[in-house]
Amino acid sequence: MRSASAAVPSPQGWPWLRLGFRPFYLGAAAYGMLAIPLWIAVLLGQVSLKLTISPVLWHAHEMLFGFTVAVIAGFLLTAGKAWTGLDTPRGAVLAALAGLWLAARLAAVFAPYGVYAVLDLLLLPLVAAILISVLLRAGSRRNVPLGVILLLLALANAAFHGAVSGLIDIEPVRALHAGLALIVMIECVIAGRVIPAFTQSALPGVRLKVPPMLEQATLGTTAIALAVWVLGPAHVFSAAVLGAAALLHVLRLLRWKPMRTRSRPILWVLHLAYAWLPIGLALLALAQLGVLGVSSGIHALAVGATGGLIIGMITRTARGHTGRPLKASRLETAAYALVACAAVLRVLLPLLAPQHLVIWLVAAAAAWGIAFALYLYVYSPWLVSTRLDGKDG
Repeated sequence: MRSASAAVPSPQGWPWLRLGFRPFYLGAAAYGMLAIPLWIAVLLGQVSLKLTISPVLWHAHEMLFGFTVAVIAGFLLTAGKAWTGLDTPRGAVLAALAGLWLAARLAAVFAPYGVYAVLDLLLLPLVAAILISVLLRAGSRRNVPLGVILLLLALANAAFHGAVSGLIDIEPVRALHAGLALIVMIECVIAGRVIPAFTQSALPGVRLKVPPMLEQATLGTTAIALAVWVLGPAHVFSAAVLGAAALLHVLRLLRWKPMRTRSRPILWVLHLAYAWLPIGLALLALAQLGVLGVSSGIHALAVGATGGLIIGMITRTARGHTGRPLKASRLETAAYALVACAAVLRVLLPLLAPQHLVIWLVAAAAAWGIAFALYLYVYSPWLVSTRLDGKDG
């Protein structure tokens, strides 16, 4: 009879290069901690960066295609193995992917624009190709659309760099809006799977079921609404579709019983973050009617929804994949609260008291930076160490 130790292979290679979440979560958290406070310092004239694009475009692009894409890459390269049982990049290949991501972030500040653009354009197609290949080999066709969205995200990034370079005749900000829209669609798909599943597993006796028609209507209407927002002019029709999508997300969220998660921070952070999706879509609808500027809706989706879902997912998934209990500590709960506060400070308070905008921006940046500093403090030792149970991963 084989012993238990013989049945489980010993982990191979450096721990931080065994699964995609390890280097990419570390990089994203460090970048999130630094980039937003740096951006506010640049915006207020306290720091000068030698950028080859406008500071506003750099900030928007890097938070989407730098910070957020790192989390998406780390999550999908890890989930791809869990979904299929097949290996995803590790060791030298994973180090090369993470190094490519880091090189592009540095090139944005220290290299000519052409070098930055080339480096920045490489990662997404590579990750998409790896993910789609693994999914097709395993016959996991249900998840292939996520790989297709990654390719569309790569296309949006190419459109951005093409517009900045003058190679295509569109506004660079339109490509950034397309990138945000695609990221929101990834969040809608993933959240629809993990939030009810996580909630049911943590709350015995709770059974959550969203009618398939509501699921299809929510995803379909959201895709149409975001496409109309990105591709068309401001119009009452686009406002109506965005408003309808917001309402459907509210109905979807209520089916997940968010109030039952009040005592579980590792759950309520995801429900609270998801609540920013309908808020963001509703604010975009109002912007289409000229009631307010588009920035509020964009930051509701980017800070509230995306930031909140990221801090919730990079804690829960890292805990699970390092063999730790799925229960948030006080420091992690503080990080959740700080990201939520950053969203309120960046989105809602400027609407209520715009005369104090600078104060709100500085406070939001501080809350965001501290939140990801707390993540690094808690998780860095775990992400560079072997799993607690000694398994490979």
